[in-house]
Order: sequence, then C-alpha cells, then structure tokens
Amino acid sequence: MTYPFKRNRQSFNLFMVCSAVFFAGCGSPSPTAPTAQNGQKLASGAETTAFSATSSAIRKASFAASTSARTAAPKVKYNAGENPEYAAKCGWPVKCPEPLPGSILPAKRIVAYYGNPLSKKMGALGEYPKDEMLKRLKGEVAKWQAADPATPVQPALHLIAVVAQGAPGKDGKYRMIMPDKIVEQVYGWAKEAGAVMFIDIQTGHDNIRTVLPRFEWILKNPDVHLGIDPEFNMAKSGAKPGKKIGTYDAADINYASGYLKDLVKKYNLPPKVFTVHRFTRNGVTNAKNIVLRPEVQMVMHMDGWGAPWLKRDSYKDYIVAEPVQYTGFKLFYHNDTKKGDPLLTPQDLLKLNPKPVYIQYQ
Repeated sequence: MTYPFKRNRQSFNLFMVCSAVFFAGCGSPSPTAPTAQNGQKLASGAETTAFSATSSAIRKASFAASTSARTAAPKVKYNAGENPEYAAKCGWPVKCPEPLPGSILPAKRIVAYYGNPLSKKMGALGEYPKDEMLKRLKGEVAKWQAADPATPVQPALHLIAVVAQGAPGKDGKYRMIMPDKIVEQVYGWAKEAGAVMFIDIQTGHDNIRTVLPRFEWILKNPDVHLGIDPEFNMAKSGAKPGKKIGTYDAADINYASGYLKDLVKKYNLPPKVFTVHRFTRNGVTNAKNIVLRPEVQMVMHMDGWGAPWLKRDSYKDYIVAEPVQYTGFKLFYHNDTKKGDPLLTPQDLLKLNPKPVYIQYQ
C-alpha cells in the first residue's frame, strides 16, 4: 500500500490511495499606484502629491504666508509585491509573443480548485463531495468577477495526476500515476462546470521527460492544460519527497513547454497554459533561460503558505523579481489561516504588481 503526500509546505501527512494596475504578462498598460495596506515589509512608491493654499488679498500677510506654504502628503507605501516601480525595475510587463487566437491569458483570469478526488487532505478538489465542491468553486469565481468586472473569470479544476510518495513503490520512483479513470472522472466534472482542467505532475524520483508523454491522451484536448511541481522533483537530490524541497531547472521547464508546443501544432489546438509552482529561490533555477513560445502561456505560480505578509514577500522575491510571462497565486483555506491569519481576498491580490491571472485554491 502506498500513500500520497498531503500538499503542505512544512509538514507532510499521508493519505491512503485507492487597468489601474497592469496584468502579469505581455504588452499591458503601465502601472499606477494602488491603495496601501499594512504589511510586514513595505516598499515606498515614488509619487508624492502636494497642495498649496492660496490667500486672498484682504487677508493679513502673516496668515497668507502660512497658508501659502506647500505641504507634502506622505509617500504612498506598499505591501511587498505591490510596488509598481519595483515591478517595472524587475522587467514587468514582459516582452513576449502576442497571444494567439483561442488563448485564455491575459484576456481572462483562471480561478482553480486544486487537489485529488482520492484525498480530502490534498486540496479543495477532493475535500468536498463533487456537487458541493463545484458549488464552492462557483462562489469563488463570482467573488473574483465582482472584484474585477473587466476581466472574465475562467473556472478550472487542477488535478494532481501524478502524486509524490513517501515509499519507492514497485518501480522505485516515489510517485504514483493516477488511473486514467480518475483523470476522466475529473475531466467530466470540469466539463459539467464549464471549467478547464489542469494535469499536475509531482515526479518524485522520475523524470518529467518520461512522465509527461504518458498524458498525451488527455492533453490533446483543447481544454486540458499542464502544471508541474518542482517541490516534488527529487531525482537530483535523491531525497524522499517531503524530506527536502525539490527543484526544476529552466532546461526541464523548456522541455515541457516544447512538448506542449508540439501538441498544439500536432492537434491544431489553442495555446496551452503551463503553470510552474514556486515558493523558494532554488525551486526554479536559471529562470532567465525559460523560453517563451506563442503556443504556450507560462505562469509562475506562488505556491507558499503562511501569513499574508509572508505570502506577499514570497510573491515579490520569487515571482516578481524573476519575470517569466504571467503570474499566479495560491490560497490555502486551512494552512494560511491556521494561526489566526485571514485568507487573502481578491481585493488584496488585485493590488499586487503584476496582477496574478491564475488563482488556485487548495
């Protein structure tokens, strides 16, 4: 019997398997300053407003002198990840290929439920019965649509289709590939909800070049996309999943992106969305060497959990600081709030620069 890991950044539980601010991405408008909120690390904006008071001729000279002085308003302060000047200095918006016909991003924002239907502990997708889960997802979609009416929301189900394992298994790869019937089941749910689906891969000790082609049968559909998780790519370190944090290099990501490009051409598909989880510096190495292709829309996805200030810091340090193409942000219903912190809201995340266009709930 093998046990997939719960998705958790510090501990791993086993389960038994049976317009004002620019978008992340290309060719977007220049940023403007959002409203400031309290945060642990603040970055100061450069804009300063001032006003002058003018006096009429009949007022006393002393009073006129005092009221004519210019009084500077306080500088705008930003939470980490919100400062438009810092984002611009890092290279946002990124110069990249124009979106091809049928592209989801950046015209829409994707809002996804993540997990596996065989576990209630790996994310919202499997935590609730199907009908309740889809109802909850619909509610999150509505919140995002209300928060940003100008950007249509595309719902998604993000299935962990290859799950890292704490034991090597028969083939010694420390991963379990979900049966096709599980993938088909979730794909059916997605179609029922008008959602797209993501296949997410945790390779364990396997190689993405070996595992990814296994899913051509489902990825050849126009509404199925890809996610890969560096945290559980352990081939380089040889460690058990959950004992250390894994990594992908740009070369690995470019292989997967190239594979998707070939599928798009082979099956005459609209561009694929490709998410890469990231919450540490070494989780993705040589990010500057990631190749952008018109057929693939890259999303670097901030995947860490914790207090709001920590999540914003991670977004700034690992996503904003190393631009690729588009950005994503994960929210953990339980881990983000277990110490009494509030779950970040759509309004909170829309203050980020660049704005994430892929939102995932676990």
